[in-house]
Amino acid sequence: MVEIQIDYKGQLRCVAEHMPSGNKMMSDAPVDNQGRGESFSPTDMVATALGTCIVTIMGIIAEQREINLKGLRLTVKKEMSSDLPRRIARLEVQIDVPVSENHPDRKALEDAAQTCPVQHSIHPEIEVSIDWRWQA
Repeated sequence: MVEIQIDYKGQLRCVAEHMPSGNKMMSDAPVDNQGRGESFSPTDMVATALGTCIVTIMGIIAEQREINLKGLRLTVKKEMSSDLPRRIARLEVQIDVPVSENHPDRKALEDAAQTCPVQHSIHPEIEVSIDWRWQA
């Protein structure tokens, strides 16, 4: 079990501390929801968790198979619902992979991305799409 401590700092801002490491991050409400948008919003963190989880799981497979993924870039675009309750409606993931689409481990990397625990934790009503872009 991992403990994360969250302190409310006022003005819709929180500081979260990862207790095992002491690392901290700030959240702020988004501009379209009464905040200043000066840091990650809680729903931005969900999108970030999805992206970093996919990259991490791909990285594990890459290290096991000695595939160089240096330069891999993943972009997540988050779309909020227009109706109530306010929620994430869609997450669009684009993965720019620095290896050829003909790489013998392409399927292993794609399959790894699909095993991301965050993706399996996201509510099924949230549409998640992945666009793979392999090096030419």
